[in-house]
Amino acid sequence: MRNATDALACLQENGYRITTTRQAVNDVLYRLKGPFTIEELSDALPGIGRATAFRTVRLFQDLGIICRVNLEDGSARYQLASTGEHHHHFICTECGVVTEFIDAHIDQAVNRQAQGANFELNAHTIDLYGIGSCCSKKCSTNS
Repeated sequence: MRNATDALACLQENGYRITTTRQAVNDVLYRLKGPFTIEELSDALPGIGRATAFRTVRLFQDLGIICRVNLEDGSARYQLASTGEHHHHFICTECGVVTEFIDAHIDQAVNRQAQGANFELNAHTIDLYGIGSCCSKKCSTNS
């Protein structure tokens, strides 16, 4: 989502009311920098319970407003989705920066594999871990 107004419009377009809780969560999402945990979101929302924050995050995730990022250590972070489209992630293991990418060829290959296995695919995620361009530049200048 490009801005907070786009996210609220997405809620309305999908038949959801813009409650004060959803508005508050939306406002905080656009103030947070980088991937966040549910705990970090809850801390930024005094007066809104953790369970309510989690349910709102789940709704925003289902609508493509935010996406879940599974880190290499097994923990989960969330971040604003740059597009509402299905996408994958490059995750820098040095600094934690998450970059989205879209690749129709990968998605087609996944779908072909599922069909070939007679597997009804509901969803998939691809998270690629490595050293991002910013950190690899730092490494080469330190050598």
